[in-house]
Amino acid sequence: MRSVLKQYWGYDSFRPLQEDIISSVLEGHDTLGLLPTGGGKSLTFQVPALMLPGVTLVVTPLISLMKDQVDNLADRGIRAVLFHSGLTPREKDLALTRCRIGKAKIAYVSPERLQNERFLAELRSLTVSLIVVDEAHCISQWGYDFRPSYLRISSLRRLLGPDIPVLALTASATPEVTADIMKHLAFREPRVYAKSFTRDNLSYILRYADVKEPMLMRVLQATTGSTIVYVRSRRRTRELASLLAEAGISAEAYHAGLLPEDKELRQDRWKRDEVRVMVATNAFGMGIDKPDVRLVVHYDLPSSLEEYYQEAGRGGRDGKESLAVVIASKRDKALLTRRVNEAFPPKDFIARVYECAGNFLNVAVGEGYNSVYEFNFTLFCSTFSLPPVPTVSALNILTRAGYIEYIEETTSRSRVMVIMRRDALYDLTLDPTVEEVMQCLLRAYTGLFADYVYISELLIAERLRLSSEQVYQALLTLSRLHAIHYVPRATTPYLVYTTSREEPRHLIIPLEVYERQRERMEQRVNAMKEFTFNATTCRANTLLRYFGESPAEPCGKCDVCRANRKAQAHRASATVSTGIDLEKSILYQASQPGGTDLKKLIANLTPSYTSEEIITTVRTLADHGQLALSGIRITIPGA
Repeated sequence: MRSVLKQYWGYDSFRPLQEDIISSVLEGHDTLGLLPTGGGKSLTFQVPALMLPGVTLVVTPLISLMKDQVDNLADRGIRAVLFHSGLTPREKDLALTRCRIGKAKIAYVSPERLQNERFLAELRSLTVSLIVVDEAHCISQWGYDFRPSYLRISSLRRLLGPDIPVLALTASATPEVTADIMKHLAFREPRVYAKSFTRDNLSYILRYADVKEPMLMRVLQATTGSTIVYVRSRRRTRELASLLAEAGISAEAYHAGLLPEDKELRQDRWKRDEVRVMVATNAFGMGIDKPDVRLVVHYDLPSSLEEYYQEAGRGGRDGKESLAVVIASKRDKALLTRRVNEAFPPKDFIARVYECAGNFLNVAVGEGYNSVYEFNFTLFCSTFSLPPVPTVSALNILTRAGYIEYIEETTSRSRVMVIMRRDALYDLTLDPTVEEVMQCLLRAYTGLFADYVYISELLIAERLRLSSEQVYQALLTLSRLHAIHYVPRATTPYLVYTTSREEPRHLIIPLEVYERQRERMEQRVNAMKEFTFNATTCRANTLLRYFGESPAEPCGKCDVCRANRKAQAHRASATVSTGIDLEKSILYQASQPGGTDLKKLIANLTPSYTSEEIITTVRTLADHGQLALSGIRITIPGA
């Protein structure tokens, strides 16, 4: 294990629990790894994949993360492939061939591919040694991100053989979800490795402000270091990034709608610390391995503590002190409640969305089973005058009910493979512009004859001083000549019919899919509200209890603990000050001609002090010889 780690990753030792999980997998045990964000989940399957025969199948819902991991592994000399609905048949066949002949050790598979019977049959031709379920909480209906397609993983296990071990990985799961994961994956004598959700170097801070922008400015001006600011909309990423830039704070906006080139450029600038603040939606963070993030700000609240924990956990991966700051307003409570209503629109609206989708895609009633369609969501909403947010929710509910699989594909990059032999390629007679583009392709990118390679039309255009449209047309020409296979970038989501199209009146939305899922979301939203707006309980302990841990003592670092510490110090100071003032008052009255008595003292000094405090102080002063007691008289000795 350690030699593989050293050879490919350059590390001498593993992080906590990584070695235990890898050993368990190599011994053939079904294994569940609960590792917080930044805990190094990927290594727990990448290392055994290189040590086991055949191929390791990794089921993951994030297509963009698949691509990142395949590229990162290629940089380390490890060949991996991916399978998702956006691939062309040629790309899929090439990837399967690589797996069969041992040219790929890891195959990333999107869960919706497991609903394709032909694809499952093709998987049977592979030698599979390990099945990995990344983001395993997606298999649990108790989880915050349930994906029905994940339920097909258990059938994958039966298809390939029950003796193939399964490794399930997740960063955040409650005890309820953990049990559900093992049940759905049919774990045999499971081994569970869970790292505590405690992040000792992370301080959870809540700041309340009805107007958030000035508070954000104060937080950023009072801190230093690399920062992520999470918001809920693409528009707000742009607005806040612009606002910060105007205030002299370097910032970039990041969201799923950016072109791949823009995403990469902005990520790289942020990673190199050329930009301090990344203002982003939750599209940013997965697979972003920057250890020295000192501050994570939630400008808008997530809908669950699972999401919050994962996003906040991107701070301080290097183990150094970091802050996770939430800026909350009174309106946020109502906004969280509204999200529940948006996530579960009325059932007649869901039926309407289903009918409109079939009409939009020209799928007849009784047709469409197992078919994959490109689905232009923006055009769909505008065509039928549908509000976007509840429409997405309706598509997700239809997915959970088993009628469709809606895949919100992020923008994919253009890719090219040269399919003509070299000698034939050089014999082609081409238009000068097309010739220039072909030569630039061959000079700028390696591996084009062996595999699909991601390209940038914009980069080629800049190098050749052409327009992007000229480059695009040249690539299409080369594709028509069968010199290359060109797959232009796409931003279109996909819709898969998992059953034939039904008439809307026959739609059945099960209780488990609608009413009970709504109840669970309400519970998660209420937990988020409790974490945010309860200013009496340690924030870290609230998180730990949510994830099933029993913390022994408060963290001492969150805003609640800091406020409690200040209050205790103030009370201690006030107690000392109060005691001194009481002593002075008693001594003053005892020094008057004839002294005083206890009854008078109590009458004069209440309600500022209790009778018990007065009596106790008199006794203490008498014990120290500062007062003389004679019957009921209280005087100063020698007066």
